Amino acid sequence: MSCGEPHETDCSEVLDHLYEFLDHEMPDSDCTKFETHFEECSPCLEKYGLEQAVKKLVKRCCGQDDVPIDLRAKVMGRIDLIRSGQAVPDQDVSHDAAPGVTASEA
Repeated sequence: MSCGEPHETDCSEVLDHLYEFLDHEMPDSDCTKFETHFEECSPCLEKYGLEQAVKKLVKRCCGQDDVPIDLRAKVMGRIDLIRSGQAVPDQDVSHDAAPGVTASEA
């Protein structure tokens, strides 16, 4: 997605790191770049607003549920694999399935 206009920070960079911005997981200098970009780029601002609304809705609806520790560890492990650029297995990971069994086979 791009508005077609040149920006100091490219639309693809903003969208690739949107959740880091939403979760306040980036340096202040990068946050400032993103805020400037949103002021200049209405498509990215719209995408930001949509993702922010979804995040609030999920928090409101699911924010009180306890997540099993082993499931959280598996999800965080997959996130780490994706961030490092490693291949992620296609099979479903279920905390209820036996080792080596996908969720659809369980």
